[in-house]
Amino acid sequence: MWTYNKVLQYPINIKQPDPKLAKVIISQYGGPDGELGASLRYLSQRFAMPDQNSKAILNDIGTEELAHLEMVGSIVRQLTKNASLEELEAAGLAPYYTDHGVDVYPQSAAGVPFDANCLACKGDPVANLQEDLAAEQKARATYEKLIDLSRDNPDVLDPLRFLREREIVHFQRFGEALRGVQDKIATKHNMYLNNCKKNN
Repeated sequence: MWTYNKVLQYPINIKQPDPKLAKVIISQYGGPDGELGASLRYLSQRFAMPDQNSKAILNDIGTEELAHLEMVGSIVRQLTKNASLEELEAAGLAPYYTDHGVDVYPQSAAGVPFDANCLACKGDPVANLQEDLAAEQKARATYEKLIDLSRDNPDVLDPLRFLREREIVHFQRFGEALRGVQDKIATKHNMYLNNCKKNN
């Protein structure tokens, strides 16, 4: 189903550790608007989509979000990889280090572990796609905040800008899917009304 290329979708090469920055960027790994939630949401919602085009869009974007999860995890790992215990403690990561060492664990910047309750899978294609549009806007807004916080670190800024731009593209693709689904529903509704008129 997928071909895995063993390179990141966008290169990440962070030269200096910055655990303080890692502490906030991890939110896009496992936070409420992060890449893990996005990939699981889209890959789960695709099953109830009414046509192959909308299924393909959710499958493509859900798969790409897994690549983004890998990128965010790489950023967090590179920002903490060579940090000293003192630097981790100064960044407020002592509790995180106690539980996870320097593994990348899915949680928000506030330390709340990932929870599948943040996924919206309603079984209604219009409701799901509306949720997906909102999810992409929330992720874009989060990346913009992280870009603000990373302003002095070009090694982090570039991949964050790439990820923000992908959120914009995903928003556009979900808009296309929503229009297609709404057109399909309207066509079925019109056919039903025409049949009712013929039978009366």
